[in-house]
Amino acid sequence: MLVETLSVFPGVFDAYLGASIMGRAQAKGILEFRAHDLRDWTHDRHRTVDDAPFGGGQGMLMKPAPIFEAVADIKAADSRPARVIFFTPVGTPFTQSVAQRLSGEERLVFVCGRYEGMDERVYELADECLSLGDYVLTGGELPAMVVTDAVVRLLPGALGDEMSPVDESFSAGLLEYAQYTRPANYEGRSVPDVLLSGDHAAVDAWRRRNAIERTARLRPDLLDDADLTTDERAFARQVMAGGFDEAAEGEA
Repeated sequence: MLVETLSVFPGVFDAYLGASIMGRAQAKGILEFRAHDLRDWTHDRHRTVDDAPFGGGQGMLMKPAPIFEAVADIKAADSRPARVIFFTPVGTPFTQSVAQRLSGEERLVFVCGRYEGMDERVYELADECLSLGDYVLTGGELPAMVVTDAVVRLLPGALGDEMSPVDESFSAGLLEYAQYTRPANYEGRSVPDVLLSGDHAAVDAWRRRNAIERTARLRPDLLDDADLTTDERAFARQVMAGGFDEAAEGEA
């Protein structure tokens, strides 16, 4: 997959995308990354990318011309079809299912806004607009890194264990089950006995039940779309009603 960013701060991507899973994905040829400097498409000696908004108001807006020119040139520079993505509060909420869908693309181009926002006309360039949540960031660089991370780790070969993305939170509409490692007892805090039993079927059953319990307790909004049996849904309702003893369950 080819991932490209258009930003006034192209250097901010180097450290993160060059490390850990993202760095290994590039070394393996799974991910190709290019960061473009929006100021390369300006035509004044100050390399100006912003201007005051019509009608007055606070802050500065990103000008349309550099963005239109940049996106056209970036798309034309590679024969692979590009999906152009902008970040905006009115965009589609970014979720794991969106990450899964985007992982099927050959090429993603993220346009990163700054300042008070972008001239509204540039959004006609977008194939898709995304929002990370109901809060405000200083620019689109962090959202671009977040989406890139979530998408690339789903690509075949990006993770060491191919089952890792399958078992993670949200992959089946549930939060991930609780996990533990050595020591089995740390200052009186014990690992559930079932995880030490060596009974794989019992471990799988505990993990499924624990995932449902955690989701019902912490993110009940996810349960509407989760694939649950009738008994599992009844158990989830019991948890939400406060009729489930978490401490007793941990000893099972």
